Amino acid sequence: MTPTDAPPSGSDRRYRCALFVDFDNVYIGLRRLDPDAAEAFATDPGHWLSELEQGTDADGDFSRRFLVRACYLNPSVFSRYRPNFTRAGFQVVDCPSLTQQGKSSADINLVLDAVDALAAATRYEEFVIVSADADFTPLALRCRAADRRVTIITAGPAASAYRAVADSVITADDLAELVTSSALANSLSPGLGEQPAQAPGRADARPSEGLAPDAVVPSPTPAADDAEPSTVQARPVTTPAHRAILQRVRSADRPLPLGVVAQVAQKADPTLATTGWGPGGFFAWLTRTVPEVGASSRPPGFVWDPARFGEADLPGAVADTDPTELQQQVVKVTDTPGLSQANYRVLLESLAADLKVHPFERAATSKRVRNVCQEAGAAVGRSTVDYVIACVLYGGLELTSAVSPTDLAAAWADYVVSLCRGARMELSPGDVAAIRSWVGGGLLDR
Repeated sequence: MTPTDAPPSGSDRRYRCALFVDFDNVYIGLRRLDPDAAEAFATDPGHWLSELEQGTDADGDFSRRFLVRACYLNPSVFSRYRPNFTRAGFQVVDCPSLTQQGKSSADINLVLDAVDALAAATRYEEFVIVSADADFTPLALRCRAADRRVTIITAGPAASAYRAVADSVITADDLAELVTSSALANSLSPGLGEQPAQAPGRADARPSEGLAPDAVVPSPTPAADDAEPSTVQARPVTTPAHRAILQRVRSADRPLPLGVVAQVAQKADPTLATTGWGPGGFFAWLTRTVPEVGASSRPPGFVWDPARFGEADLPGAVADTDPTELQQQVVKVTDTPGLSQANYRVLLESLAADLKVHPFERAATSKRVRNVCQEAGAAVGRSTVDYVIACVLYGGLELTSAVSPTDLAAAWADYVVSLCRGARMELSPGDVAAIRSWVGGGLLDR
């Protein structure tokens, strides 16, 4: 590797990037979730592209230079958007339908161009794939094997195996906010946005000499999605470990295991590996040093950004009942939220009731439903509501006042079963019935 080919390092990091946009997949996915976001994505690519040029991660700030900008679209359907991408400096590759089923050649053209970029004389340090299509998993694996960063930007629920091969993932909700706001790169996943707005610090935080093994640190309140922007105050960064933890937790697309956060702290401050964490171990050190985060030491232990997550969003746990072996497998393999059947019923019935009173609007609907669920005593987090809504929409159900709880249950259950089959789980008819009964909240048992 020549000096000019060396990956960026230090405080002045700049990545040479190759960006590949599967337009049809993203536009259709966003349109199901948020029509306004879909139009913003298609009509003003220069805006969201500029937002992606600056980012931050656990190692600090960095910038991107998009040397390759390629967009693949079906001209017979989306030709009206072609000039928008051309003006933004994209190479637009027309991918007309080649089959009677309407399947275009976008996938194969994108993969071929990406593989060519891997072998190019210019070394692209990062490959950004804008698509929720899990068919690109082998491409992401090839990029990682060549020691390149991989960022995936989705416009709908993406298979867990697809997300797992990426260094960073932008969810559909984050993408919708990015393309519709000039300041929402703050909420993006690792490597794509600036640091998210900081949640209020806990004024009453006190050093602790030790905490119970299954302790849960209350999240600072109010949460960022309930507070006015002007009320959000930043706690001064006091140590490299403090800054690194905040950057990592606030850029994550889900709660992080305690062990991962401990490694981040030790990487930022190598002396911690020799001096230790002090009384109470790492969990007590974390609550003393970084009170802005939410944390639970209940095995295996998690840390999260309270502006976006809560205890109800922790993976792998069914809230108010003992999970069956099948439920545990579904949660682990597909990342399906681990709610109980009773809590799923509350969520689905609350969503149906809200749609009868209010027109669907992604952010407002999700917030209201989350609040109703928690008022009813159901441990349902905002990210869980967002995920269920996105999957139902992606499955083809239109969210109108005519939708019943049973309609929602059927669409959601069908999607979960499809995730299981996509993950190659071997399901008997009895397994399918059990999954549908569980995630459908018992509404499909009638």
